Amino acid sequence: MDMPADKMLRAWPPEGEVFPVRRVEIRVSDAAHPFFLAERDAIARNWREESAANPALYDGEMLLQSAVDICDAGVLATGHLVPFSTFLLWRKRRPRAGGLHLFGLPLLVSSDGAVVAIRMGRHTANPGKVYCAAGSLDAHDIKDGFCDIEANMAREVAEETGLDLSTALAEPVLHALHVDSVVTVLRVYRFARTAEELLAAIADHMATETEPEIDGAVAIRDSDPARHAYAAFMPPVLRWFFQRGQA
Repeated sequence: MDMPADKMLRAWPPEGEVFPVRRVEIRVSDAAHPFFLAERDAIARNWREESAANPALYDGEMLLQSAVDICDAGVLATGHLVPFSTFLLWRKRRPRAGGLHLFGLPLLVSSDGAVVAIRMGRHTANPGKVYCAAGSLDAHDIKDGFCDIEANMAREVAEETGLDLSTALAEPVLHALHVDSVVTVLRVYRFARTAEELLAAIADHMATETEPEIDGAVAIRDSDPARHAYAAFMPPVLRWFFQRGQA
């Protein structure tokens, strides 16, 4: 777990390749993240610029990883709680030795085979981007020094869409991929409702929100990367999902 991020990346599966993982273990360190310690002044300067451009941004805490190992045992990571402003500068620079971002992605699938995704609101840090409802790990997901990535998936889906993952059939195998120093851990969840019914349920949930995080939801039925303004991890995930022939 002490191997530098740049060396770990060279030992991983190819970038953009979706692969099965046995388990995910994310240990939360009490120490400050090395990137935060090294770049505090730059983080503060960048935050002033980012928050001036988008006053709706909130500098709450989230988890940023200092180490991630992909091995026979699964995905093993060490994370640190950092201000969101730290992540924004990290995301802008993506230094190979400065850490990695790991998050959970629940792939929501309708009974008629569509992947249901959301389009992020213009006031968020990912304006207009389309991806399955998900969010960064944070303090809500930590229990006894470890992060529960599946609890995070359920929480983010409920907050953004109003859908309940416990009502869906979860595929037994977790999968993962990495793109540009971001590690995505995903599980497929199959709902008994059609895409049209799921989209309507999400619209009903949005109507109850005073300031919803999302602009709307979409049903995706192919892997065309130009279909929407996808986040970088979505095209390889969609390609993997639709090519395996189990939509």
